Amino acid sequence: MTRPGRQRERTQEIDGETNETAQTQACPECSSTAIVSSGSERLCDDCGLVLDDQNIDRGPEWRAFNHSERQSKSRVGAPTTQTMHDKGLTTQIDWKNQDAYGRSISSEKRSQMHRLRKWQERIRTKDAGERNLQFALSEIDRMSSALGVPRSVREVASVIYRRALKEDLIRGRSIEGVATSALYAACRQEGIPRSLEEISEVSRVERKEIGRTYRYISQELSLEMEPVDPKKYVPRFASELDLAEEVQSKANQIIDETAEKGLLSGKSPTGYAAAAIYAASLLCNRKRTQREVADVAQVTEVTIRNRYQEQIEAMGIPT
Repeated sequence: MTRPGRQRERTQEIDGETNETAQTQACPECSSTAIVSSGSERLCDDCGLVLDDQNIDRGPEWRAFNHSERQSKSRVGAPTTQTMHDKGLTTQIDWKNQDAYGRSISSEKRSQMHRLRKWQERIRTKDAGERNLQFALSEIDRMSSALGVPRSVREVASVIYRRALKEDLIRGRSIEGVATSALYAACRQEGIPRSLEEISEVSRVERKEIGRTYRYISQELSLEMEPVDPKKYVPRFASELDLAEEVQSKANQIIDETAEKGLLSGKSPTGYAAAAIYAASLLCNRKRTQREVADVAQVTEVTIRNRYQEQIEAMGIPT
């Protein structure tokens, strides 16, 4: 039964063809576009006309009135994820040799479970492509943990690697190199400031190969990358140097003013941010040595001196 004030959808025969108003985006009664879904019904929010009462209700068949009831009645498992080669859909056999009550199983059952785990691990990958993917995604997960990047970056890196594997970009290149490049690309896409030096420290490949492979896959996969903003490095560098908020604000101001004058073009963002922090620490009487800043930013002292001189001259500050 429909609620008061609502009518069932009417269909009209026009020239022998049925005009189903449920497929339109406007209400045939009042011409309103405020069409909403409520359970299994589609109805007009203005006049109350029921446009369709046969929609599939994708909600649960039970009701819950608070969070604890909703949690206790939920029957869903873990969501699918791109960070696993099978997207987390296969079964995992627990490594514990215990039954459902927590009691230790017999030696015969323990041997049987060992064989089951072995065969389950073997059948999870059906070919070399899946074994390749499994190893690469485990590498991405290991490096992401070492870098402390969020879960979203791992998902994006896994998707980029899957695309590279589908486009056959792995041929002739190391799995670790492509996986590391995918992680670096994901960091840039998600706006997580991680330099090539930091990525190479946790990787098993050299920085030069990472850069070369990154340029290759970003070009082949048409990854649109914006230039890295040096200001994204400032909070992390300042935190490691134990500098106050005042120094961070001054460093951001130096970056903004000098970037407007074109000094940032062609410069390394990490070195530029490090020089701005060094200059800000001097201006705010929170001095840090060039060696301290260089160690945190993983750049050379020469880079900091050169960028520092350019920034100070551009702002007209006497040295």
